[in-house]
Amino acid sequence: MFLSRIYYAIAYLIVLIWEIIKATVDMSLRILRAKGIEPVVIDIETDLTRPISQTILANSITLTPGTLSVDLDSENQFIKVAVIAPRDPKDIIPFEPYIKGMLE
Repeated sequence: MFLSRIYYAIAYLIVLIWEIIKATVDMSLRILRAKGIEPVVIDIETDLTRPISQTILANSITLTPGTLSVDLDSENQFIKVAVIAPRDPKDIIPFEPYIKGMLE
């Protein structure tokens, strides 16, 4: 059990760093082209039940360029996220399974 949590923690860090790099490149290209910027606020439902897991997910979203966690509803398992361009909610939280394996 302990070793699987360590595996998920390492995988989470790798995926988070990779997503930050991808988002940085994407944001740089959007800024240089001066198009493709259509800010929206969306609600994302999460499978995480523990408040600490939800908080880490919300902080991970905020660390990724182009996204910002605006509100966290722990009871209903929703995170309100402001994104610079519309995209699929699963593209915004690719690290959720790793947080779930690490903390739940």
